[in-house]
Amino acid sequence: MQRRHFFGGAATAVAALSAASVGRAALATLPEAAAPAGAGTQVPPLPPTGLPFHPVVTLNGWSLPWRMNAGVKEFHLVAEPVVREFAPGFHVNLWGYNGQSPGPTIEVVEGDRVRIFVTNRLPEHTSVHWHGQRLPNGMDGVSGLNQPAIPAGKTFVYEFTARRPGTFMYHPHADEMVQMAMGLMGLWITHPRLDARGRHPRIATADRDYAFLLGAFAVEPGSRTPRINEMTDFNIWSWNSRVFPGIDPFVARRGDRVRLRVGNLTMTNHPIHVHGHEFEVTGTDGGTVPPSARWPEVTTDVAVGQMRQIEFIADEPGDWAVHCHKSHHTMGPMGHDVPTMIGVDHSGLAGKIQKIVPDYMVMGDRGMADMGAMEMPLPDNTLPMMTGTGPFGPLEMGGMFSVLKVREGLAARDFRDPGEYVQPPGTRAHEWTGDADALPPAPRAANAPPAGAVADDGTARVRKPGSGHQGHQGHQGHTGHGHDH
Repeated sequence: MQRRHFFGGAATAVAALSAASVGRAALATLPEAAAPAGAGTQVPPLPPTGLPFHPVVTLNGWSLPWRMNAGVKEFHLVAEPVVREFAPGFHVNLWGYNGQSPGPTIEVVEGDRVRIFVTNRLPEHTSVHWHGQRLPNGMDGVSGLNQPAIPAGKTFVYEFTARRPGTFMYHPHADEMVQMAMGLMGLWITHPRLDARGRHPRIATADRDYAFLLGAFAVEPGSRTPRINEMTDFNIWSWNSRVFPGIDPFVARRGDRVRLRVGNLTMTNHPIHVHGHEFEVTGTDGGTVPPSARWPEVTTDVAVGQMRQIEFIADEPGDWAVHCHKSHHTMGPMGHDVPTMIGVDHSGLAGKIQKIVPDYMVMGDRGMADMGAMEMPLPDNTLPMMTGTGPFGPLEMGGMFSVLKVREGLAARDFRDPGEYVQPPGTRAHEWTGDADALPPAPRAANAPPAGAVADDGTARVRKPGSGHQGHQGHQGHTGHGHDH
């Protein structure tokens, strides 16, 4: 992960100011400000100190190390400009924590006393709001209301007890339109306190526990910095600031209980859909959902500012899609003002244009599926609208899309990509090559045009009722009843 400060001298000056204002002696007392090793998923080790817990796996991310100090779990967050690799060859200038956006996942245990040092290396003031937490009012992180903002170059400290288990988020409550649009956010997991047998009465132990944040950015093709004033016209849809095919898979052993924790700090909702399995919503950022209030689903909507925790048993082997069900959220950068050309024959026009622009291609007259395999010149530092290749051809996806890979016999903490699934013989859809007369008849609607008929040209046609009110007789009783009142 690059930690290059794209604000140049301003950020360098802020870093120097931070060292000067805090002082070397004070800096020496802070926990180490750890940074990630890359953009891939980093499996955290089992907790070396403190109460035991089963760590989460942050998709294309990592968990922040801590130190124990007189029974208090201490962390160090550094807010700073970062460069995030969304996919190989595509980098975006963001603001993040400890060298990455989203920042590292903070993991604690119910009842832990925690102390978080926050150093500000941004070119403006900031704060940290601990989204969904129960804590003292002065630790809630809304600048101007609960605390003064953290000036550039200063370090503030937050301290509170993690009072209830669940999945939470952290983000600024200072100039948040800019700072969150630039990617300044992260995940917080409070694990339940376990009994002597390593269990909890209401919360099941997950064999595979994944967490990620939904992201939306407006990055013009060929540029590197998001448009921070955008409200609706986003073109980069991400999970933990990665886009397909740069998003790692969810790997599970057949029979594992799988938990997915999904947080949303974008400006729209995201219906998250899992193929091949049904799940239950077992938690929100408000807490654990009682078993009596759960029901089976295959899609759950994660609204703005919400978190959803879903769980299922991975009992169907294979490679199963997991994605946002808003179709344009599984696309790469696309032009929203492109007209629909389906059914328009512009081949003659294309030939004339090619005499002037030899590389001109006919696009969209049969749909956009050809874009999945088409190799087109792109601006620097951008992605195709459709991308990704599977064992049977182009996937025609992008953005918020990944794969749940369920396999037999994986080791308990083996999260490596097991490769493509080999489907057993006779279990894959295939072309019918038998006698066409053997096919069952395909029923047609009574008002459907005959096979081979020319499509309607779109001209409006209205069938008017006959003279008088005969055409309304079926409604007279209802109309008269209405007049009775």
